[in-house]
Order: sequence, then structure tokens, then C-alpha cells
Amino acid sequence: MPVSSTDSLRWQFDLTWSLASYHFDALAPEDLRWEPGPLVWTVHQGTDGNWRPDWADTEPDPIPVPTIAWLTWHIDWWWSTALAHLEGRTPPPREQVYWAGDAVRARLDELRAAWSAALDAADPDAPAAYPWPADAGLTVTHLAAWVNAELMKNVAEIGQLRLLRAASLA
Repeated sequence: MPVSSTDSLRWQFDLTWSLASYHFDALAPEDLRWEPGPLVWTVHQGTDGNWRPDWADTEPDPIPVPTIAWLTWHIDWWWSTALAHLEGRTPPPREQVYWAGDAVRARLDELRAAWSAALDAADPDAPAAYPWPADAGLTVTHLAAWVNAELMKNVAEIGQLRLLRAASLA
């Protein structure tokens, strides 16, 4: 029985989410803002209570190592932006996407559910103009493949940081 590209992407997404859940379920609160070295990107709580990430419009050299908190903020930012594009909404500016703090796992679970529902409703062959230019000629299928790749990359980074922290405490 032939498998469609949509079915393959859904399978890959579910596989990636399984890996994400493996690492997310093992995280302790103190893992989230652990700094693995002197040069890091993390999140900082402002006087308004919102957690804002470190950011540079031009990538620094050397590149700071992100904390798990920063990585989970990053997932929230790019995924909520991709979801807004898929649903035809205007995404909030990056500066208005805050780290969810203690509710980060719930926030990522919400995004997973919303993304899955949006993909079910979307035409896989419809044009998609995120994260590339509108004239690139790419589709919702390409966007779904990009989300899978970006999520897999960020989850691998989170897993590596989690394992490094555990090893440093052993």
C-alpha cells in the first residue's frame, strides 16, 4: 500500500514528538536554566514578570550555547509563527513571544495539538510563504517538513544539554 508524503511527514512528526516527550518528561525545573558554560543565551524575567530571551539580530561569533529555557522559547517562537502563517493569521513579533516558564511543557503540548489540527485542515499543496520568501514556490508540505526538521534539531539540542547536565552532576 503506497504511503503519501503527508502520511510520511505525519509519521516523522510523531516520531520526533516521541523523542521530544522522552526528554521533556525527564527535565527537572533546575535543568531549564542551567548554563553549560560562560557564553550562553538564556531567558531573563523582566519587572513585568515576562521571560525574555537573549537575542542578537546578527549572529555573534562565537555563537552562545543556548540553555534549555532558551531552546524551548525558540521552539515556541518559530512554531507559533509557522502555525499563524498556516492558519492565515498575523504572527506576533518575536519580542512579544515570551518564555512560558513553569508552564513550558503545557505550552509546547498546546502547540503540538494546534499544529496537528491545522495540518489536518490544510491543503498540503497550498502555497506557504514561511520561513522562506513568498515567491519561493513552496507548499504547506514543505512547511511541515521544515517544522519536523527544526523540531528534531531543537529536541536533539535539548536532549544533549539534559545529558550534559546529568553527567556534570554525577
